[in-house]
Amino acid sequence: MSRDRAPPLARLLPFPVVDEAWRLALVPALVAAVTLPFVPPVGVVALAASLGVLWFHRDPDRTPPEPDSAVVSPADGTVSVVREEGTRLRVGVYMSATDVHVNRAPIAGEVREVRHRPGANRPAFDKESDRNEQVAIDFGEYELLVIAGWFARRIHPAVAAGDRVERGERVGHVSFGSRADVVLPAGVDREDLLVAEGDAVRAGETIIAELE
Repeated sequence: MSRDRAPPLARLLPFPVVDEAWRLALVPALVAAVTLPFVPPVGVVALAASLGVLWFHRDPDRTPPEPDSAVVSPADGTVSVVREEGTRLRVGVYMSATDVHVNRAPIAGEVREVRHRPGANRPAFDKESDRNEQVAIDFGEYELLVIAGWFARRIHPAVAAGDRVERGERVGHVSFGSRADVVLPAGVDREDLLVAEGDAVRAGETIIAELE
């Protein structure tokens, strides 16, 4: 479903949302419609839950910065991981419940493979969350890993093998708390990083590293 074909209600929202949001918000919306006339407190709670689901899945437009060699953040949130993995650097962004959960390509490239790996569901900020369920989007030169949290059980990649994406383009989203990590291309070292653990970042806009 494209934004042009979104439900009529979408025009009333002050922000765009991902397609999946409408399906998730439907059940509490129906509960609200049934209970508001008869049990107003329950109806109000259900209506608030429905609007909360839509707000959580908001999907704002983003404009990648110059230069084209800049690596942008794959997610909104806080940098929670900066570590070396062999000869590569890994930068992870923790998405809290209040952050936008749409993930974006840090660098332009062609998707080689999309892999799903089942696993645990530890809190996404936990050091053991690397063992959680995750989806890996392999671009060859680099890899984007979307890691589920304790409550996030729905990872929705929006790309497939063979797709070409531009820097900052949407590549998927995840529901209800998680982490997005990028394993940077070989040759990117700590001197090229422009962020550190604890920094706040925005998907598709905050520069996290510079490519040579």
